This record gives sequence, structure tokens and C-alpha cells, in this order.
Amino acid sequence: MQLFSLKNKTAIVTGACGLIGFHHCEALVEAGANVVLCDVDGDKCKEKAAALGKHHIGLELDVTNTSSLEAARDKIISEFGHIDVLVNNAAINDMFENPALAGHQSMFENYPLEMFEKSMKVNVNGVFLCSQVFGTPMAKQGSGSIINVASTYGIVGPDQSIYKDKNGNQTFYKSPAYPTTKGAVINFTRFLAAYWGNKGVRVNTLSPGGVENNQDNYFTENYSKKTLLGRMAKPTDYKGAIVFLASDASAYMTGANLIVDGGWTAV
Repeated sequence: MQLFSLKNKTAIVTGACGLIGFHHCEALVEAGANVVLCDVDGDKCKEKAAALGKHHIGLELDVTNTSSLEAARDKIISEFGHIDVLVNNAAINDMFENPALAGHQSMFENYPLEMFEKSMKVNVNGVFLCSQVFGTPMAKQGSGSIINVASTYGIVGPDQSIYKDKNGNQTFYKSPAYPTTKGAVINFTRFLAAYWGNKGVRVNTLSPGGVENNQDNYFTENYSKKTLLGRMAKPTDYKGAIVFLASDASAYMTGANLIVDGGWTAV
């Protein structure tokens, strides 16, 4: 089990207050790491960090702002001396204010460029900048693990039928931004793995499937039918994968995409 140990390692998780972000943090803590929880809500990060124990800190962070990232990097290195693991988990998914209009607004024909650009800025630029700012110290020290969180929708196109209710009404379309950005993250992983392989920095993707989050019953049922395990993921279902990719258990693994989706993309 020593292969999975992260004792004396410093791990950064962006989007740490999100649906699965905090469970990533819990998993890294359980493996022995000192964890830095980063999100746009600094107070919430500090509160969640305190709940994990005294060796962990929470920082307000804007993944699209280089100055914010550099300030965080300097504080982390001052606090812990080194950076060993980066989990690029921060991302946005389209939200439409009026559910009654979501079906119309999310259609590709009507989808606004502004929403597409906003997703690109956070989901792609954010991964690029975090990797650049936090990964460079890893390359200099000759070791590290970067985990980019993508999605099954970075691998396959969305099945729009799962967003139909029991009456066959298309309540929502999965819009183009999320699949496009997550596909970009997967190939950025390959680029960075090739670029920093000789520096001892491993870069891998984790592609999760859909997570239960109080969705409408029709959606949960539609989604579950498409998985081989017959269910959506629990928020804790990715903890093992995060520790595996962060630790020496995956020491000979880089440039890979670890798919944990209940079998969604297997058939």
C-alpha cells in the first residue's frame, strides 16, 4: 500500500468546493497529502480546509487570472516548500436561468458565442494557466503529477435523448461548449505529458461519468440505462482514481486518459 501513499506531498485541487472537488481533497488527505483547496469562494475553501485538519489550507483562486495563480503558488511554496500534485478540477457547465426556456436557448442554432467563450476561458485556459504556474516548479524539482479532469463528453458526443422527459419533450440540449472544452483538455494532457516527460512530471486525464446531484428522476433513469452498471456515479466514486493518478501507484503512466464512467463509453 506504500505505492498509494502521499505522505509529505503537497497537493493542489482547483474547484475544490464543487460537486466532486471536495471528495478529491478528502481522498488526497486520506492518502497522507497536505492539501490546498482552491476555489473562487475563498471563505468556503478555508472552512472546508479547516474541516480536513490543521495541515491543509484554503485559498481564493481565479484559474483564469495569472496574478491570482502566481500569488497562490508563492504562498503554497512558502507554506509547504514544494508542489507535488495538481488536480485541475475547476470547470463550468452551462446553466440557464429560466428552465422553461432552457430547451430553446441550449439548441446549437441559438447557443450564444459568449457562453462558448466563457467555458473556453475557464475549462481550457484555466487548465493551461494552472499547469503552467503550478507545474513549472514541479518540472524544476524533477517530479510531480498533474491530473486534468475531463469528462466522458470529451470522448463521445452527447446523447441528446437523455434530456427528454417522460412525455418526450426535449427539456434541454447538452450544448457544444462542455464537450468541446473537455476534448481539448484530453489532448492538452497528451501535449504536456510529452513536453515534461523528461522532467519527471506525469500528466494524465481523469474522465468521469455523470454524478448524481438531485437531478430530475427522468434524467437519472435515462442516464443510468446507458451505463453498464445501471446507475449514475456517486460523488465519492472517483476518490480511488485520484489517489492512483497522484501517487507512485501510477508511476509508469503518463499521457493517459483514465475513464471512470460505469461503462458509458464501453459500448
